[in-house]
Order: sequence, then C-alpha cells, then structure tokens
Amino acid sequence: MRRRSALALPFLATAALATPALAQPQAPRGIRVIVPFGAGGIIDVAARLLAEPMGAELGQVVLIENQPGAGATIGARNVARAAPDGQTLLVSGAAHAVMPALYNDAPDPARDFTPITLLSQQPFLLAVHPSNPARSLPAFLAWLREKRDTATFGTTGVGAASHLAGELLKKLAGVDFTVVPYRGTPQAVTDLTAGRLDFMIDSQTLLAPLARAGQVVGLAVTTAGRSQLLPDLPSIAEVVPGFESSSWQGMYAPAGLPAPMATRLAAAAQAALARPELQARFADAGLQMMPTGPEALRSFLAAETARWVPILQATGARGG
Repeated sequence: MRRRSALALPFLATAALATPALAQPQAPRGIRVIVPFGAGGIIDVAARLLAEPMGAELGQVVLIENQPGAGATIGARNVARAAPDGQTLLVSGAAHAVMPALYNDAPDPARDFTPITLLSQQPFLLAVHPSNPARSLPAFLAWLREKRDTATFGTTGVGAASHLAGELLKKLAGVDFTVVPYRGTPQAVTDLTAGRLDFMIDSQTLLAPLARAGQVVGLAVTTAGRSQLLPDLPSIAEVVPGFESSSWQGMYAPAGLPAPMATRLAAAAQAALARPELQARFADAGLQMMPTGPEALRSFLAAETARWVPILQATGARGG
C-alpha cells in the first residue's frame, strides 16, 4: 500500500494573482511528490521535511508518496509518464543518475525530467554486525578479502547511493561481496542488527544511534573528510585513497513542464530551503544543504552520471 503524508495549507489565490510571473500556468492545488524508495530512508526524510514549508510557499497541499522498487525506476518511470502540469514531482538521489546503466527500461535522467533543485546531502556510515571480528576498516577489508563473495552487503536497491558506495569500495579496495537489495532502508537495517547481513553503508543518522547502542559497529564514514556527527571515526579515504561517496537528493518534474511553472516550483523549493527552521531540521537529520536551483541540479546530475556509470560497468553491476 502506498504511504502518504499530507501537509495541507489554504490555497492563496490572491497571492497567485499579485505577481505577474504567477499569472502564468499554475500547478494544481494538490502536488504529489513521489519518493522511489521506502519510507524511513534519508531521501524520504528529506522530502518529508521539505513538504510543509514548500507547501506554505506555494499555498498548496504537498503529498509524499513512496513508490519503492527496481532501483528507483518504478517511481521515476511513473513521474516521467505523468502530465507535465506541476502536479507530480520526484525526489530521488544517486540512483536517478545511473538508471539507464542498470535497467533496460529506465527513463533517461536528463531527457525525461525537468530539474527543479538540489536539496541536500549526507555522509554514509560503514557499519558491521557486532559478531564481525573486525574493529577497524583495515581489518574489515582484510576480512572481506578472505570471505570473497560470501560476505553480504545490504542496500536499498541496485543503483541507490548506498549500492554505488559499495561498488566503489569493490573497485578501489580490491574486495568482493554479494549485494542484497531491499525495498527500503529499515528492512535492511533490521537484517543487519539481527545478524542476517554482514555490513551496510547507509545513513549516518540512522546507523549512528544503533552503533551507540551496540547493535552495530561503525567503522568509517564515506565522505573525503570526517563527519561532524562522528568525528572519531576515520573516513574510508584515509585507508582507501580516492574513495568519496554520499547520499544526495534532488527534485524533478516530468519533461515538458512549462517554464513559468518550473520557475515557480524552483523558487518555492529554494525559499523553503532558505528558511532557518528548515535548515535546523535538516541539520538535526544530518543533512547538509547543497547549492539550489535547476542549473545546479542539471550540472550535478551530469557529473554524477559521468562518475558512476564507468564504475558500474567496471564491476559488472546490473539491475535487470
């Protein structure tokens, strides 16, 4: 069943008439934001934090709808096929940049969507089950080399940022493991804490409390520098030169969205992201703001595609 979160605000018809730019075609009153991952993951969290303040800027209802599966392609495909009327938007992450490299029927990330804005990013945490003998990253990499492909790595889907981080680790550290995809982060975490998975690379906000509680063991973070949330942990790059990865989120509309409507949606998202109260809530969730606007997202998406597709090709990763 699809999960929805509605944040309702009255429609400000007078405001829509007050500014000439807003006299152009407007988005309908109910805006549906599709998150192509299960509820509870960091992309879902970012979308839900944004929904209320963005709705306030637009004077409209903003609904969050989770459509997980097939490496984010199910939700992305539904948005790409939706009418370009501003009623259906997508919030996705790194998976959006690599869909065609993994799935034959995936929409094109650049051609089939209108970029609205970048939102935020977050370092990942590499964590293992406490039964693992490794208590440092070098020891864990040695353990992986011993286990070869029998070690299990849980991810929210083939092509998701967590999966890309794992493939990068394979390539740069010369290790191997079996990728186990899940429909959502909570399900993967449940199996990690139960000992049915060997390790994960995922949201530091989600995994750090489990590490403090002794349910998992955090070994390293994925950004080039150390995390402000976990300053005592090394970055993977300190052991594996060149390693850098993070979760990031961007907002899109279907291709063909009228330019005035795209401008209005982008302005509303940027105004919401500039609110101090939203910035504080993002910081509490471990999310770091990124440059906003359509051009920032378009450039970032192109760079991510150019970066990750060769890595997926080198490791032979496929989604189906």
